[in-house]
Amino acid sequence: MANCQDTDKTEDFMKYYKFDGQSYIYNDPTNNVTYKFDQEKNEWVVKNTEEINVKNSNDNESKTQEGVFGFENDTHTYTDPNDGSVYFWDKEKNAWFPKVDEDFMARYQMSYGFTDTNRIETKPVQQFQSQGKVDKEKKKMEAKRKSQEPPTWFEVDEAHNTAIYVSGLPLDITMDELTELFNKCGLIARDEKGKDKIKLYKDSNGQPKGDALCIYIKVESVDLALKILDKSQIRGKTLSVQRAKFQMKGDAYDPALKPKRKKKDKERQKKLQEKLFDWRPERAPGEPLKHERVVIIKNLFSPEDFDKEVSLLLEYQQDIRSECLKCGDVRKVVIYDRHPEGVAQVTFREPAEAQACIQLLNGRWFSQRKISAEIWDGKTKYKILETDAETEARIAKWDKYLETEEEKKEEEIAKDELRKESKQDERPVITEKTGLPETTAKTLEKSETTQFTNIAKYAKTLENTKRSEISLNSGNSQEAIKNIE
Repeated sequence: MANCQDTDKTEDFMKYYKFDGQSYIYNDPTNNVTYKFDQEKNEWVVKNTEEINVKNSNDNESKTQEGVFGFENDTHTYTDPNDGSVYFWDKEKNAWFPKVDEDFMARYQMSYGFTDTNRIETKPVQQFQSQGKVDKEKKKMEAKRKSQEPPTWFEVDEAHNTAIYVSGLPLDITMDELTELFNKCGLIARDEKGKDKIKLYKDSNGQPKGDALCIYIKVESVDLALKILDKSQIRGKTLSVQRAKFQMKGDAYDPALKPKRKKKDKERQKKLQEKLFDWRPERAPGEPLKHERVVIIKNLFSPEDFDKEVSLLLEYQQDIRSECLKCGDVRKVVIYDRHPEGVAQVTFREPAEAQACIQLLNGRWFSQRKISAEIWDGKTKYKILETDAETEARIAKWDKYLETEEEKKEEEIAKDELRKESKQDERPVITEKTGLPETTAKTLEKSETTQFTNIAKYAKTLENTKRSEISLNSGNSQEAIKNIE
């Protein structure tokens, strides 16, 4: 038994020996060094000394590279000897993670470069903008595709269905009774003409069949009608109310039978519906209405007056405003120049001011016309639209008026040029003798001759007076001599 164990040990030990054909090689399992038997020296020598040196250097480096382990705030830490970085052990993730502090950021920036925290990255913004452009283009393409698709028949779901169908009505029921009945559950929608969307079905003879359709503005009105009106009685008749269901007539849908509404009409309809639902205080009894602030003045002018002189329209407006300002604050003055009755509309701030204007203007004379003033009824529309022929005639008159004005301007310009030329022809000519203009020289000569003639005449008159005095004196002296004698 002992011999078997010895043989096993020798066999296990012999596996570290090899023979390469020339010499034996032994691999020491303790230090993993390979030895070679030198027959000349009769001893084991290391097969390759360079391997030993490399291994020793690696061992020394591993010893020098060993880090420092520590313990901080119930957490294991490790300090890297190469760069001094500190790592902490994460128990949940079972891994080492660098400890981020000021020293770590400084080493990181020194190793990988400086990061400007104030710099704004533009690439994500550009990507976002490009993504936004792509989304906009997709939306445009979808809208274009939808607009190109022809309108088709579609079913209205209950969440958007605002119509009810009522049957079991009395045959002699009227539209007023239907309106009063349906108004109990909510506001009824109206069409473009302002009429309630209530349809009373009739037979071929025009007699009511006992059923009707009503369209509300809100879906909640339909739910209320199903609770209140369904199985209610009117004149002994039990009503049956249900949500209206529409079916297509014929095999194909024809969109031409129902023309498409314009966007402006839809917006106007929506505003009217919102106006019905907004909250407004009730008007106090005796409170004046808004249209009572508006005064209608008639027989102010004739439409033909403005065809002759367009500027009269502004003059009339200014004259009316200045006259109505005596009664109060004038908000607006409108002249309906195409109305045959010569109508002007004046809006005041208060109804009392409108009443004062009526007392001032009613029955007065204006431009040889007796005018009338009254409060606007709030319904009558005085604006008159021109026909195509009237519009063309008015434009032709206006073109003719502009042409005459241009001709007048051209004539005035020509006259001014002629005047300038005539003034240039009448320039004074300088004479060589006097050095003065010819006209001034002639006037001086005339003045000198007139002066000489006047002097000569004055001298003659003096001589005549002297002679008369001498003759008188001589006559008196002779009489005196006779008296002496």
